[in-house]
Amino acid sequence: MHSFLSEKVKELSKYNIDIYGLEDKQYVYDMESGDAFFEELEQDLIEQGHFKTHVVLNKSATMIQLQFHTEGAVTLTCDRSLETFEEPIHSDERIILKFGDHNEELTEEIEIISRNTNRINVARYIFDFIALSLPTKKIHPSLRTEDDDLNLEDDEEEAILVYSSAESTDEQPEEEEPVDPRWEALKKLKGE
Repeated sequence: MHSFLSEKVKELSKYNIDIYGLEDKQYVYDMESGDAFFEELEQDLIEQGHFKTHVVLNKSATMIQLQFHTEGAVTLTCDRSLETFEEPIHSDERIILKFGDHNEELTEEIEIISRNTNRINVARYIFDFIALSLPTKKIHPSLRTEDDDLNLEDDEEEAILVYSSAESTDEQPEEEEPVDPRWEALKKLKGE
């Protein structure tokens, strides 16, 4: 039992970055893992896979910027045939950690971390970026059609096009289109 726990700690400790005492400059880390990584994170989405992550850390007096480049493949189960297949993964993402007096997640990309933080573990960030890069429909490559290759963004664009063409046939002026309140809030922040 004890050796299992120490292996678990050892696997995730590969993703520790000691930030205490780092100078204000750029640092580079290369990390690589396989099935053990996915097992140790106690999640049900991915059981097997292998990947390499290149992390570029830029430290300044007020923040740490982390740039993640991940490549590899994970084993998924097809939603249609229930056969397993390898899905390639490719991800370029970033996280900004701002120094403050407490820990808080502000957005998906920006977090506040305590000034007293000595070490960060980037395993959860890497997993989240891998999970986000996976297709919404898990279809075996041999069963895929052009429709399956369309991602969610394409579907959204299609819906918008259909909506705008229907609007143009009614010949309603564009000014009457309701404005998303989030855009209004962003305009206020920009001072427009």
